[in-house]
Amino acid sequence: MNALTLVVTALCVFALGYRFYGLFIAKRVLEIDENRMPPSHTLEDGHDYYPANKYVLFGHHFAAIAAAGPLIGPVLAAQFGYLPGALWIIIGSVLAGAVHDMVILFASVRHQGKSISLIAESEIGKSAGLVAAIAVIFILILTLAGLSLAEVNAMMKSPWSAYTVICTLPIAILMGVWIRMIRPGDVAGASIIGVVLLALVIITGPYVAANPALSKFFNLSKDQCALFIALYGFTASVLPVWLLLLPRDYLSTYLKLGTITALAVGIVLVHPYLRMEALTKFVHGGGPLVAAPGSVFPFLFITIACGALSGFHAIIGTGTTPKMINNEKDILFVGYGAMLTEGFVAIMALIAACVLVPSDYFAINASAAAYKTLAMTPVDLPNLARMVQEHIQARPGGAVSLAVGMAFIFSSISFLKGLMAYWYHFAIMFEAVFILTAVDAGTRVGRYMLQEMIGKMIPKFSEKGWIPGIVVTGALFTFTWGYLVYTGNIAMIWPLFGMSNQLLAACALIVGTTMIMAMGKMKYSWITAVPGIFMLPVTMSAGYYLLKVNLRQANYLLVCFAASLMALMSIVFVLAFRKWYLIGRDSRAADQVMPTPG
Repeated sequence: MNALTLVVTALCVFALGYRFYGLFIAKRVLEIDENRMPPSHTLEDGHDYYPANKYVLFGHHFAAIAAAGPLIGPVLAAQFGYLPGALWIIIGSVLAGAVHDMVILFASVRHQGKSISLIAESEIGKSAGLVAAIAVIFILILTLAGLSLAEVNAMMKSPWSAYTVICTLPIAILMGVWIRMIRPGDVAGASIIGVVLLALVIITGPYVAANPALSKFFNLSKDQCALFIALYGFTASVLPVWLLLLPRDYLSTYLKLGTITALAVGIVLVHPYLRMEALTKFVHGGGPLVAAPGSVFPFLFITIACGALSGFHAIIGTGTTPKMINNEKDILFVGYGAMLTEGFVAIMALIAACVLVPSDYFAINASAAAYKTLAMTPVDLPNLARMVQEHIQARPGGAVSLAVGMAFIFSSISFLKGLMAYWYHFAIMFEAVFILTAVDAGTRVGRYMLQEMIGKMIPKFSEKGWIPGIVVTGALFTFTWGYLVYTGNIAMIWPLFGMSNQLLAACALIVGTTMIMAMGKMKYSWITAVPGIFMLPVTMSAGYYLLKVNLRQANYLLVCFAASLMALMSIVFVLAFRKWYLIGRDSRAADQVMPTPG
């Protein structure tokens, strides 16, 4: 299959989905009101609640939600063949992921920017809210650990990547100060400054990496990368949102969308063919990629994660973003639009993996021992390794094969031949920047939730501007996920992250359904109920499989995480379904007592 066909198909479906399905939900179901004052205005404090330009906010939201999932997930799911992943990304993004993101963002805006657990408490009941809060904290810890481990794998021993990522921090602070203090509201000026400086950093990256005196400062080990990411997450979670998090995410969006657009143009120019089969023999299980275990059902949906539907988006959509929505009419653009953009990123990642010869793809992503069992022989791998000037065999996790695939497409363009090493290292840096923007927002949301929970016992923590409370909760939450990053590996964490992530997505869709029912829109409740209920057997069957595997491997901490999450979320689902029954009963009773016209 020609990759261009897949690109055009995805773009057409996404455009039609936004224009018709997204707009229908926004206007007819949610009845978005542009004259209603959002919490960014009514609760503005300059720290967390801050009315943002919709394009800047789109940049923050997209950067925060589009982390390792749409990059790594589709690459790992390619072991099932290109067809299952392509279908789920395209259909799932329009009918599940984008709906999930817009509805939960709308719910948080209408609930004064509150978190998913407090929305569950308001819509379902106090018990559901308490259980959901504990479950979401667990899920967020696993999510940030999984994302950060992918970040560690992309940054470590890569001075160019580390140099570029670190340089985005002072650039972002300069942009934030420019918009807030030097030239208030001058987004265009800050954008020019940020893009020019980022371009200079990218251009100088190879020279820094080649200079022994400079590269030693950025040649970070795994442990150093883990500490750096944790320190950054803590800093971004406690500083005012306008100073670091918002401008850095906005800046990263230029790099993200620019690279994905360039990759799409490269596909148009090169017309590469997908060498991976439509369906491989591993659809029934037995694949060599430990980060995507089991059969295509349920692990396709678990592995792709954020590329089509993501519970992590509910954390961002009820965390930082709703506190910065300037007008309710921006919810469609930011919520539905950003998810479709992420779906397109996932399609690009899938293509980058599938243009590789299958034996080379598995040689990169499988361990050396697992690859021996496949009876495959690498084809282009030795030549690819020589061109990128790196050892790329047995580098599981998806990041390396994605970078190789992207570099292969770029270097196949006639006027860019001979630059594959440059494009490979650029792609590694691109992945690192992509992931880090979700770590900062996720840590900030975790800090919000800890403040909410501790505030019920110590009221002082509920004061949003109390600096000691901000610092203590930020440090405590960062330590929890940072410990898993420092001691774990991607093969252990990623499957559990995928399961818990989709479990939270199901929960958010169920909560959204309850809200739609309570709004008197019972006939439209299927919009969120169908994808939410569909994900229940997916997540529970994956959870059962992971429990067995981790018990067999004596990973008891992960067993406790998985079992606790499944139990907690089951309680939320039961309470929600009971609420649905009560709303339906009351609605039928109201219809029966309504006087007949005439």
